[in-house]
Amino acid sequence: MKHRGWILPAIFSLIILFGASAQAQAPKEFKIGAILAMTGAGAWYGQVMSGGFLTAMDEINGKGGIDGIKFKAVVEDHQSGSGAAAISGFNKLVNVDKVPFSFTSFTAPTLSIVPVANEKHVLLLNGGAVGPKLVKASPYLFNNRMLAVMHGVGLIHRAKERGFTKMAALYWNDDAGIGTHKYVEPRWKAMGGTIVAAEAHPLGATDYKPYLSKIMAANPDFLALWQWSKDWGIAVKQAREMGFTKPIMGIEFTPDAAKLAGATADGYEAITDYFDPKGTDPWTQRFVANYKAKYKKEPEFYAANYYEGVYILAELIKKAKAKGGNWWNGKALRDALVEIKKFPSVYGGHIVFNPEDGTCRKKTALFVVKGGDRVFQKYMEIK
Repeated sequence: MKHRGWILPAIFSLIILFGASAQAQAPKEFKIGAILAMTGAGAWYGQVMSGGFLTAMDEINGKGGIDGIKFKAVVEDHQSGSGAAAISGFNKLVNVDKVPFSFTSFTAPTLSIVPVANEKHVLLLNGGAVGPKLVKASPYLFNNRMLAVMHGVGLIHRAKERGFTKMAALYWNDDAGIGTHKYVEPRWKAMGGTIVAAEAHPLGATDYKPYLSKIMAANPDFLALWQWSKDWGIAVKQAREMGFTKPIMGIEFTPDAAKLAGATADGYEAITDYFDPKGTDPWTQRFVANYKAKYKKEPEFYAANYYEGVYILAELIKKAKAKGGNWWNGKALRDALVEIKKFPSVYGGHIVFNPEDGTCRKKTALFVVKGGDRVFQKYMEIK
């Protein structure tokens, strides 16, 4: 009984101590990383992706941040696909900048940083890479864009719908291109189709004539492109200039590639994520207005994905913080994502994550190019 006088004060001191410790875990700023293509052949992607998430950060920071804490981005360059550059940049983000979360892009750089993300428990969000190996690549990797294999499945269903049976394929000689082709091939054959020609080429190729000559000699019903960046625009242009008149279908559309193709792109069909900058959703309109004010051009879906990613992260932060304890870390953020799963999408509607494999489902559509621009045809339900 004689010790009662100091027991209660001691308990209260411990409560205050632990309470102060929990409060001290809140960072001065939400520093987040990004591994993007800021230089090299794919620098356009880095520009629009960073533009997307910086626009979102400006919006949130302009309103005081999250509970008074603002975002700060630290961007590292993977030089348009270098795994070594990605690892170097990511090690700096993790060990020097101490980020618990990072955006990433391109398949090879993303896969190269996965081991470090696993070891250090850093949550990764990819809004640009599409390779099949990204599926189940890591419990810490989530993709807020539909992957190439899903778009590829949509493409062959569209080809079947048009009555085609003989496919020729032109694709990147990397994880994304080869992986997509290997994934689609047995499914196309199971639908009664055949592949009469399949040509792989280096990323960033400028002369497709040797590949196209073989494809034209095989007399396909249509040409499928498993390409990205500017490559599809150059390939379409050269195919038409060589006299190839059959339909060309792909899983990418970007304004810069369409500009390269010019009038030859008319009739090209693409199945991609569907972000409509002229959409009527109020959030879409606000994003487009703020992005245009900052960058003097309309955003497309890559910018939208990374913009959306910041708002997903904001929800994860709120959820993790509400649970208390040590919440500003990759594990707590990942746990919040697995629990929430479904988030509002700047595309309109929602994005839904699959925690089992890191993939997502969101609006996907069929487009046809007319007059140098993509024209919406219909939504695609891809299973």
